[in-house]
Amino acid sequence: MRAAVVTEFGTPPTCREFAEPQPGTGDEVLVDVVAAGLHPRVRSQADGSHYTESGELPLVPGIDGVGRCPDGTLRYFVLPDTSMGAMAERTVVDTRRSVVLPEDADPVLVAAGMNPAMSAWVALRRRIEFAAGQDVLVLGATGNAGRLAVQVAKHLGAGRVIAAGRDAGRLAEVPADEALTFDELGKAADVDVVLDYVWGPPTAEALRTIVTERSDRGRPLTWVEIGSVAGRTIELPSAALRAARLQLVGSGQGSVPTKEIVAELHALVKEIGTFRIDARAVPLQDVESAWRDTGSTQRLVVTP
Repeated sequence: MRAAVVTEFGTPPTCREFAEPQPGTGDEVLVDVVAAGLHPRVRSQADGSHYTESGELPLVPGIDGVGRCPDGTLRYFVLPDTSMGAMAERTVVDTRRSVVLPEDADPVLVAAGMNPAMSAWVALRRRIEFAAGQDVLVLGATGNAGRLAVQVAKHLGAGRVIAAGRDAGRLAEVPADEALTFDELGKAADVDVVLDYVWGPPTAEALRTIVTERSDRGRPLTWVEIGSVAGRTIELPSAALRAARLQLVGSGQGSVPTKEIVAELHALVKEIGTFRIDARAVPLQDVESAWRDTGSTQRLVVTP
């Protein structure tokens, strides 16, 4: 079968022949892949930088997608950490980590939206005690996951949702209640929850600004680290943790058990069509050129 294959970390996968996987016993089935999302998480899987990466090569990237099962059902699936990913003509799926889609579902939109939407959905539903009416700040709101985080927070009952990013032009396109550049974050100092897709130096500065300028430092502030597009580490003054009622947590594989993530699939897949998702399908044979398209604002989806 054809698959996107990574033979060296740090280089784009190429479309080539790859051994067809075989399902084991129990709940595993071989599915025909219809669509697989090219998410930042997939890029980090393929360059060997993700914290769950085993270092095994060669590998077929792709952590989720939409596939058609032998019984004809269309399923959205999430794969375990494995070298046999979703960017292939066929892959093996554990049906317990999947959800059946209606026949009229758009596989490209589902594959494009579920992973980035899940980051905020799981953070607010499973990682923290989020209450309707709380104000949410999304750091890094101009990226695909950040844009969806704004919509997810609103959908789950947030009071005011503030989008923050560097590009004022792209911020204007985000469906938030208010848009701020990083230089204006003092105006968002009194939020209840921060969903952080940025990390690195911008987060260190944002923490300093928000903690310093809160009108009531005794008011709880929950800061959820989800992504790290601006850096893997920050320099955090100890005073930031002492001068305000700040709770700093991460949300991702490990901090949220797999069974809890899977439990949210059914709820999110019912709502995914209500969100604005800018997706573009690319054929499997063009995966190498698609991989190099890092500047696209669209969510790319590989279609075998």
